[in-house]
Amino acid sequence: MEHIYQYAWIIPFIPLPVPLLIGVGLLLFPTATKNLRRIWAFSSISLLNIVMIFSIKLSLQQINSNLIYQYVWSWTINNDFSLEFGYLIDPLTSIMLMLITTVAILVLIYSDNYMSHDQGYLRFFAYMSFFNTSMLGLVTSSNLIQIYIFWELVGMCSYLLIGFWFTRPIAANACQKAFVTNRVGDFGLLLGILGLYWITGSFEFGDLFEIFNSLIKNNGAVAKSAQFPLHVWLPDAMEGPTPISALIHAATMVAAGIFLVARLLPLFTVIHYIMYVISFIGIITVLLGATLALAQKDIKRSLAYSTMSQLGYMMLALGMGSYRAALFHLITHAYSKALLFLGSGSIIHSMETIVGYSPEKSQNMVLMGGLTRHVPITKTAFLIGTLSLCGIPPLACFWSKDEILNDSWLYSPIFAIIAYFTAGLTAFYMFRIYLLTFEGHLNVYLKNYNGKKSSSFYSISLWGKEGLQTINQNFCLFTLLIMNSKERASSFITITDFQNKNISSYPHESDNTMLFPLIILILFTFFIGFIGIPFNQEGIDLDILTKWLTPSINLLHSNSKNSLDWYEFVINATFSISIAYFGIFIAFLLYKPIYSSFKNLDLINSFDKRGSKRILWDKIINIIYNWSSNRGYIDAFYATSLIKGVRGLSEIVYFFDRRIIDGIPNGFGVTSFFVGEGIKYVGGGRISSYLFLYLFYVSIFLLIYSIYNFVS
Repeated sequence: MEHIYQYAWIIPFIPLPVPLLIGVGLLLFPTATKNLRRIWAFSSISLLNIVMIFSIKLSLQQINSNLIYQYVWSWTINNDFSLEFGYLIDPLTSIMLMLITTVAILVLIYSDNYMSHDQGYLRFFAYMSFFNTSMLGLVTSSNLIQIYIFWELVGMCSYLLIGFWFTRPIAANACQKAFVTNRVGDFGLLLGILGLYWITGSFEFGDLFEIFNSLIKNNGAVAKSAQFPLHVWLPDAMEGPTPISALIHAATMVAAGIFLVARLLPLFTVIHYIMYVISFIGIITVLLGATLALAQKDIKRSLAYSTMSQLGYMMLALGMGSYRAALFHLITHAYSKALLFLGSGSIIHSMETIVGYSPEKSQNMVLMGGLTRHVPITKTAFLIGTLSLCGIPPLACFWSKDEILNDSWLYSPIFAIIAYFTAGLTAFYMFRIYLLTFEGHLNVYLKNYNGKKSSSFYSISLWGKEGLQTINQNFCLFTLLIMNSKERASSFITITDFQNKNISSYPHESDNTMLFPLIILILFTFFIGFIGIPFNQEGIDLDILTKWLTPSINLLHSNSKNSLDWYEFVINATFSISIAYFGIFIAFLLYKPIYSSFKNLDLINSFDKRGSKRILWDKIINIIYNWSSNRGYIDAFYATSLIKGVRGLSEIVYFFDRRIIDGIPNGFGVTSFFVGEGIKYVGGGRISSYLFLYLFYVSIFLLIYSIYNFVS
C-alpha cells in the first residue's frame, strides 16, 4: 500500500474547490449560488469525508508498517540556497489528519443547522473549508517555510471566522485582537525559523535534526496554542459562531502550536534549558487557565479558559519529554472539548429562541438553569464531556491526563503539585458550568410549567415579599458570596429590565442534525482513550498509540514506558481520581441550587453579617473572583503598558515631527514672510528717505565699531 503515500500530496487540495467555487459563484451568479447553498454544504462535507478515508488508510499503514515517508520538489535553487516544497507523512502527521478530518466533518454537519438562519451561511462554509485546507497543508508540510506559509493562512482564516459577525463591534474587536496577538507570536516564529536556517543552512526537518545534533556534539517555540503570555486572544475569540470554537479552538488551530513543538522536539531535547522553558510555560498556562475559568459567567469563555489550561498540560508534557502523553492528551482533549463546545452551542441555540434573550444573555450561565428536562440529550452529552475533562474513568481524558500527572512527579515535584491542584480546579469549574446551566429550576425568563405565557416578570428584590421565590434559582450560595453589592444589584436589575414582556416558548432540544455530531462525539469520548491503555499483559499489547508513535519515539531516543501492571496503575490513578472527585464535591457543595423559601432568605442575610471571620472570607473570595473576572489583570496590564505606552510614544513622536521636524522649515518660512512684509513698507520710492536710512545705518555701524575699539 505504499502507493497511498505517493498520492498523499493531494490531501490539502481536496477541500479547496468548495471555497473557490463559492467565491466565483457569489461573484458571477449570486442568486443561484445562494439558492443552492445546501449543495455547497453537502459538497464540503463530502470532500472532507474523502480526506478522512484517506487519513484512516494512512494511519492504518503507519500503525502496521511504522514508516516515515517524505517527498519533496525543488522550488528555487540559487547558488548555495535551495528551497523545496513537499509533504511528510509520519505518526504525528497521521494523528493530526485524523483529528482534523473527524472533528471538522462533525462540526460541518452541526453547522448546517446551526447557521441555517444566518445570511452569511455560504460565507461561513467557504471560510471553514479554506481553514480545513490550510490546516491539512500545515500538518503535512515537510519544512519550516512551508509550515509558516500555511501557518499564516490558518491565522487569516481564524481572523475571518472570529470576526464572522463583523457588524457587532465586540466581534470586530475580538478578531483584531486575535490577529494582532498572533502576529506578535508569528514574528517570533519567523525569527526562530531564520535563526535555525542561519545555524544549520536548511529548512528541512530531517536536515535540521541531523545538522543541529552534529553541531551540539561538536562545539532553541512561540505558537498559536494560547500559551502564557500570548493567550489573551482566546476568550475573545468566542465571539465567533460556536461551531468555530469547536473546530478552531478545541481541535485544530490551537493544537497547531502543540503540533509544531512536537515536530521540533528532537531539536529541543538536545538543549535542556529549552525543555525547561517549555515545561515552565506549560505549567504556568495550566494554572493560569484554570484560575481564570473559576468565575466566568459566559459559558463559552469558561470553556475557552479550560482549553487554555488543557493545552498547558500538553506543553508541560512536551517540555518534560513525555511525547506520547502530550499527543495522547491532544487526541482525547480534542474530542471531549469538541463535544463540550458543540453542547454549549446547542444550549445557546435553544436559549436564543426565548424572547428577551440577546446573544450575550443566551451565553450567560447565571441566566440559565433547569434545562435538564428541556434539553436532555444535550445535557447528557455535556455531562459526559464534563466528566471526561475532569479525568473520571473510563472516559477519554482520564487516561491521558493521568499519564501526564504521573510523569510530572518524576520530572519535578513542584510541577506535579501544581498539576494535581489544577486537576482539582478543573473538576470544580467544569461542574460549576454544568450545575449553573442544567440544574435548579427554570429561569424566570421562561414560561410557567403549566405551558401558559407569563404575563410579566416579577420584581426582583432581596427584601420584597416575592424575593427569592422569583430569583433565578441558579444564584447559588457561592455566586451570591463572590458578588459584591453593586454586582448583585446590577444582576437583579438586569432581570427587572424585562418587565411586562411576554415569553414565547420554552427552550427546546436541538434538531437531529445538531444532535447527531454530539452522539458521535460521545462515542469518541467513551472509547478513544482505550487506544493508549498502557498495558501489555501475557503477550497482548493493548497500547495502540505507542505502536503508532514508534518511529517518532525512536527519533527522540526516548525510553517511553509503555507497560504498567494493574497494581501500579491503580495506585497511580487513585490519587488523581480522588482529587477530581473532591473538586466535584466542592462544586456541588457551593453550587447546589437554592430553592425558593424564606429560610434561604434568612441564610443569605446571615452571610451579610459582618464579623472578623466573615470579613476575611469576603476578602479571600473577592480576590479570587476579581482575579478571574478581570482575567488575571493581564489584559489590563497590556492595555496600560503596551497600548497606552505605544499611544503615548506616538503622541511624543507626533509632537516632535510636527513641532520640531516640520517646525524648523515652517519657522524659516514664516520668518521670511514677516521680514519681507516689513521690508516692503520700508521702500517708499524717495531718494531722501534712502539717504537718511543709509546714513542712519552707517552711523550705527561706526558707533559700534568705535565702542569695540575703545573696549579692546
